[in-house]
Amino acid sequence: MALILTLFFQANLSAEYLYIDEVVQNPQFKADINKLGSELYLKTGISLKLVMLKELKHGQHIVEYEKNLIQGFKEPTILLTFSELDSKVDILANDASLYKYFDRRQVLSPVVSPVQSFVMALFYSDSLDSFMDSVGDYGGTILPILAQKAKAGEKVGKYSAALFNGYGDIADQIAESKNIILENGLGNTNKNVIFAIKLLFYSIVLYAVFAYLRRVRYRRRHKND
Repeated sequence: MALILTLFFQANLSAEYLYIDEVVQNPQFKADINKLGSELYLKTGISLKLVMLKELKHGQHIVEYEKNLIQGFKEPTILLTFSELDSKVDILANDASLYKYFDRRQVLSPVVSPVQSFVMALFYSDSLDSFMDSVGDYGGTILPILAQKAKAGEKVGKYSAALFNGYGDIADQIAESKNIILENGLGNTNKNVIFAIKLLFYSIVLYAVFAYLRRVRYRRRHKND
């Protein structure tokens, strides 16, 4: 117990899991990320760090930036990196074995639901292989939120919601892979956010179908006018 407490306090005192924040700069957001990151590290030994940049310097690619940054971490580390003005999000681990604990492609998918992925694959695929690849690409927990329109004063809130959702998704997946429970994990909260996004998407689709049918009916009634 003494060893666990020592490790816990060391993790909280020395580790900043919101490693860089040039975007949100909200004390509560920082506290929530560090609390979840500390618990994940204490229980799994994996350090999940969030990096939020205003802009990448000198046209640097986000992966190049991550590779340079991650060299400074000796423990198993996963970087979730966001650059606001570049509109880029990426995930990089310093050990390839860490990718088996979470689904990187799913977290970074721009698509929420299987229905949405099917529709997009149907319209944008140029071969059977690309269709099959696209139709299985859904379940995103960051980009669908970032894609939502927001007023100028609400952008920071959108960024914090999207990145916390993605951070929590990765943490929850790692915990599930290692058969542990995170007291500070998102759990049902994450599912509720995704449900809300799905509901919004389906509402838009239904409205578009309704508008199209109404327009067709109007044209039929007035075709002789």
